[in-house]
Amino acid sequence: MSKTLVIAPPPTPNGDLHVGHMAGPYLAGDIYARYLRLTGESVNYATGTDDSQTYVVTSAYKLGTSPENLCRQAADDIRHSLNDWGVELDGYAPFDDGYKEMVYAFLSPLHEQGKFRLKTVRLPYSTHRDTFMVESFVSGECPTCLAQSRGGLCESCGHPNNFDGLKNPVATLPPYESLEYRETEILVFPVEAYRAELERYYAAKKGSWRPHILQLMTELFSRELIDFPITYPIAWGLPSHFPGTEGQVLNAWAEGMPASMYCNACGENTAAPTDATWRAETGNRLAYFLGFDNSYFWGVTHLALLMAHESKYLLPDTIVPNEFYELENAKFSTSRGHLIWARDLVKTLPRDYARFYLCLTSPEHNRNNFSRDALSQILNERLISAWNALARAYATQRWELRQNDDEANTPLLVDTMRQRLALTCRLETFSQSRLADWCLRHIGRLQELVAEESGISLKAINQQLRVLVDGLGLIMIDLHHAIVNANPLNGSEQWALPELPPIATFTNSGSYAS
Repeated sequence: MSKTLVIAPPPTPNGDLHVGHMAGPYLAGDIYARYLRLTGESVNYATGTDDSQTYVVTSAYKLGTSPENLCRQAADDIRHSLNDWGVELDGYAPFDDGYKEMVYAFLSPLHEQGKFRLKTVRLPYSTHRDTFMVESFVSGECPTCLAQSRGGLCESCGHPNNFDGLKNPVATLPPYESLEYRETEILVFPVEAYRAELERYYAAKKGSWRPHILQLMTELFSRELIDFPITYPIAWGLPSHFPGTEGQVLNAWAEGMPASMYCNACGENTAAPTDATWRAETGNRLAYFLGFDNSYFWGVTHLALLMAHESKYLLPDTIVPNEFYELENAKFSTSRGHLIWARDLVKTLPRDYARFYLCLTSPEHNRNNFSRDALSQILNERLISAWNALARAYATQRWELRQNDDEANTPLLVDTMRQRLALTCRLETFSQSRLADWCLRHIGRLQELVAEESGISLKAINQQLRVLVDGLGLIMIDLHHAIVNANPLNGSEQWALPELPPIATFTNSGSYAS
């Protein structure tokens, strides 16, 4: 039986996840996977950690620890944060020998088939350190949008700046010296050779994906696609085994697809080959949930690398990007301490509340903002008060006096609710913000229906309430657990609906579902 593979890009283990991370792909992927399980579909939702990223090195320096120690600690912290938020993963991949074997197994055939080539390029170089400075080691002006950018990719506009693209490059570690460009020979992947396949792929996606990523692809395809570095002459990363690149390491971004295959493999209970679920003949579906700043790598270079395997592997059905999530109207920044760690938030707030607020304010198409004051006001007024009004009206209603099953109308109402729920959760139209809004709308509607003198029966209300509980449970997992465990959820018996405590009553996370 085919299944849907869901990937949230493995985060760099240079620290724990903050709320901005959680508001992006990790919560979105969890909600989508939960919806598939709700509808009886098979799903494998997975991630891991991206230990080869140079950001590990720069962060370790600032923290006064070794990159290896930081990776170990952060990988453990990230896993705990995902667990604390109720992100239900099928696979969480370790950075172990199996991971490394999959990376080499994916890249080596492409090298053997001549799909990589050695090329002399210019890279940022520090005469002070006598070494090349790429990715997180270098900062400069993006040649496309002029924003400050690290090497490799501009997170503001999404365009790559490989090789000598950055203007006025400087080192990101003390003494923050200016850098020059020097020539060196590395292994590259000529992405331009896959232009026709890439353009055909994206032509089929127009009108069905979020517009910002499609706009980026239009911009990228308007000029020659630059070569993608497979290796770099630096010290941190997996050693390159390819002739002519002795002493170099693999570009961390070249690991993306085999890493994802390994993540999904860790979510399987079979002895099949690591890449088995990604084989084209499986008929599986593939979906990525990621930040917009990752769109170039996942949507161009990674896609072209899959295409280079000549129909061996699945291509993603959909890439669901999110924009940046801000904290009190300023960008989350670990270096400036302007952040809320994901685990810290759910120490002071029930995770159901945190999940709901992040869904409601999800930065799906534009940047959005996290505000503690807004969180308290919105949740207390729009969610908690509304749900409690429904729970009280339902609990105090004299159902024995209501005999109208409304048999003609109820199936239509239930079907309408399910259809709109599906539209918020299906891959092509996924929106956790609209899902949260769907929940609020039906909480209010059912409260009015229960409270008014309509004569509608318990059976008719329960059928609609069951759909609401299913949809709300994709976000508020502890509330769903409490309701399902306490009630038969059939059509003829009254349920026990717990009330939600206001946010002001919490000094720690507590739980209304214990």
